[in-house]
Amino acid sequence: MTEYPHLLAPLDLGHVTLKNRVLMGSMHTGLEETSDWNRVAEFYAARARGGVGLMVTGGMAPNREGGVFPEAAGLFTPADIANHRIVTDRVHGDGGLIAMQILHAGRYAYSPDCVAPSAVKSPVSPYAPNELDAAGIEKQIADIAIAAARAREAGYDGVEVMGSEGYFLNQFLVTHTNKRTDDWGGSLENRMRLPIEVMKRVRAAVGADFIVIYRLSMIDLIPEGQTWDEVLTLAKAIESAGASILNTGIGWHEARIPTIATSVPRRAFSWVTKKLMGQVAIPVITSNRINTPEVAEQVLADGCADMVSMARPFLADADFVAKAAAGRAATIAPCIACNQACLDHTFSGKISSCLVNPRACHETELRYDLAETPLKIAVVGAGPAGLSAALVAAERGHAVTLFDRSERIGGQLNMARVIPGKEEFHGLVEWYTTMVAERGIETRLNTEATVDALNGFDHVIIATGVLPRDPGIPGQGGSNVVNYVDVLRHGVAVGDRVAIVGAGGIGFDVAEFLAQKGESPTLHLDEWKAEWGVSDPAQDRGGVAAGGPRPEAPARDIVLLQRKAEKLGKHLGKTTGWIHRAALQMKGVQMIGGVNYERIDDAGLHVSFGPEREKPQLIECDTVVLCSGQEPARGLADELTVQGIACHVIGGADVAAELDAKRAIDQGARLAATL
Repeated sequence: MTEYPHLLAPLDLGHVTLKNRVLMGSMHTGLEETSDWNRVAEFYAARARGGVGLMVTGGMAPNREGGVFPEAAGLFTPADIANHRIVTDRVHGDGGLIAMQILHAGRYAYSPDCVAPSAVKSPVSPYAPNELDAAGIEKQIADIAIAAARAREAGYDGVEVMGSEGYFLNQFLVTHTNKRTDDWGGSLENRMRLPIEVMKRVRAAVGADFIVIYRLSMIDLIPEGQTWDEVLTLAKAIESAGASILNTGIGWHEARIPTIATSVPRRAFSWVTKKLMGQVAIPVITSNRINTPEVAEQVLADGCADMVSMARPFLADADFVAKAAAGRAATIAPCIACNQACLDHTFSGKISSCLVNPRACHETELRYDLAETPLKIAVVGAGPAGLSAALVAAERGHAVTLFDRSERIGGQLNMARVIPGKEEFHGLVEWYTTMVAERGIETRLNTEATVDALNGFDHVIIATGVLPRDPGIPGQGGSNVVNYVDVLRHGVAVGDRVAIVGAGGIGFDVAEFLAQKGESPTLHLDEWKAEWGVSDPAQDRGGVAAGGPRPEAPARDIVLLQRKAEKLGKHLGKTTGWIHRAALQMKGVQMIGGVNYERIDDAGLHVSFGPEREKPQLIECDTVVLCSGQEPARGLADELTVQGIACHVIGGADVAAELDAKRAIDQGARLAATL
């Protein structure tokens, strides 16, 4: 008897039966653009071996003007088809099914050749699109249909037509981007004409015995977006035009409402998909912020969908489904929706990976093979770098002893997980705890590692983390001054008026922590929807609440300051920085850059501006919180070096760059893979 009867039930599509209700949703990893087809094939084959019912590739361009960027991958030549056949053969050989996503970016394409229904520039691309004429529209339809036929020729089991997230087909549907007055614009019937015609042509091109998924925008989350009646009307028309499955798309890329970041509640939009259930006869897939088998099972049990799409969880753990089926869900490496190594990489032109699992998209070059000779390895520091190194070393057969002065593992992760919106870090620490026990790692907690204690090991790995940097502000020794460790780890009391020194990631985290009154909205969907102004598209067009965001009043008056004369939060995550800035702005947090910290006294923090130290100003406050950066905690490493004991230094102890768990985990894994 399985714990997940709905999730693991087969799904009959007529000509083929999916072995479970799990879709690995499309992710643009950048792998296809490397032209290393063995690497691409192994990425997907690993997920096939992990038991997923059906996979969808990253978006493949139907033509050059439709590519997300000029060199985007697609099926343009016989050689392309042959290369993709390497992928599909490998997936089928490992028992999997795979569909190719056809993605026409429209005005989102990062190219001067981009095309759209109207010449309305996108806020996420520097290029104004070229408005298509009737012949140009016909070309796009034909190219999409040809791409589908080529996908079948390349051995794919299906295609997904991308009709959501504000891409090309979605752009025709709303008056926000479609200003046309011909047969392709104006009335709903005309605006729907393109996606319906695309679906008809695709089905005709591939035949009846082929999966065709249509990615439908269930809620646009932009002004002038679709109403629910429009979404429903389109869904029924797409079904009639030949779709096998309707997949859920949530929000346009330009929407100012977060949809997949860690601060978004789990299954935050399954209620939207549920509105479609019973309205169409074909299966409906729900998506977004579903990251555990328990959540996925409940979504299906609640009747919100016929199938669940999870994308990034399969970066975190390729064996997600197999582990769930085997009753080992606690060992599934959790997706924490941080975006740091996946979406941030994608939008920076880098190969995607995963903060939790550095092997994601690097399966062929980062290998954890069993060591020929098991060694005794000491790891000092049970933060992300040390835990990563310890787990990989133990997986490879080494005998690992893990030291930490704290009473629990996790290091800096234990501070991250108290921040509102970062509750997923609880699950990450729990997973590390499970895996340390699973891999037989000896733990010595509440223990200060000494030189003597580290004698006799074959390798010593120092992952002792960071220490708060001393900003050297006159008066910082006063009773009204604390640092971020005092606040986040030790729970030191903070007054009602707060000045935060330093606006890096830690400064923003502390500001969000101190601004929140009561439990985080991430834990309460209705509160989160109100905070961001999310409504039912049956009530408000596009699901954007008419009254706008309604955040809860802040717990404190907060001023966030930095020395650099630039926008605060400029160096936060590429795809999440705007969320943190917007969240603090909604809480009334004042953000000031370009300051000199002159002194602190009982009245508060005295600052000035510019190299001439002009415009002296008092920031009146009860408490000053120092978040002024970090320094490597290298004391033990230096002591070992003096004693002639070689050691490896990783993570913050190596380079103190904010609280960079992505770099720390990757560095720990790569070191342990070589020992």
